[in-house]
Amino acid sequence: MSADANFADEPALALDATQRDALLPQLDAFLGAVADPAARAPYAALRAAVADREVPAQLAERLGAILELALTSGRARAAHGPGAELALWSLFQKTPRGREIAASIGALNAALAPFAGRTLEAVAAAARGPGAYALTIRAEGVQATIRFEPAGVRIENLEIG
Repeated sequence: MSADANFADEPALALDATQRDALLPQLDAFLGAVADPAARAPYAALRAAVADREVPAQLAERLGAILELALTSGRARAAHGPGAELALWSLFQKTPRGREIAASIGALNAALAPFAGRTLEAVAAAARGPGAYALTIRAEGVQATIRFEPAGVRIENLEIG
């Protein structure tokens, strides 16, 4: 199966003018920093798609990577303001990486459900390594350790009983 066939059922991502206008300078800067023509090609295709305000599904992962960089670095907000940042966040949530983060947050919220209505007994934070942190919460017979790392957030440990 070709790479394009993997995305046959995925719709293209439509961009609004704010998203396009905030993304084009980010892509131009990225393309300006990449010398290898083979490495530039997919991002040049992404730039063309963004300019047309419709990104095909096979470029959605690359779009997500550019969006994640623009959002986490603060560049989007600094250059284009909070409205553009929100518009890019909305678009990021539609990318594969954005959907993956949403799923991890959904799983985290489901795992935290047993804490509802219980009295909090203890909370502690710990470093797990560079850029990785854990938060342990204990309440009336329930304890969870939540791990925060660049890849996302997840339940590291859950004890009930």
